[in-house]
Amino acid sequence: MAGENRNEIKSGMDVGIVLKKDQRSGRLTWGVVKDILTSAPVHTRGIKVRLSDGQVSRIRAIGKPQ
Repeated sequence: MAGENRNEIKSGMDVGIVLKKDQRSGRLTWGVVKDILTSAPVHTRGIKVRLSDGQVSRIRAIGKPQ
């Protein structure tokens, strides 16, 4: 899984997150990082971010959707 190290994440990056409602299916929602919400340098479940459209969740993938 990508997105466990805070130093890999920068504002403006394209990332995939799994929203609460999609946790069972694992469906990714793609967007651009606006804010990094996790203060710890490493988080095993993924760094929590706020996307530019306001959605908040943990990163599961880095880069553009495939």
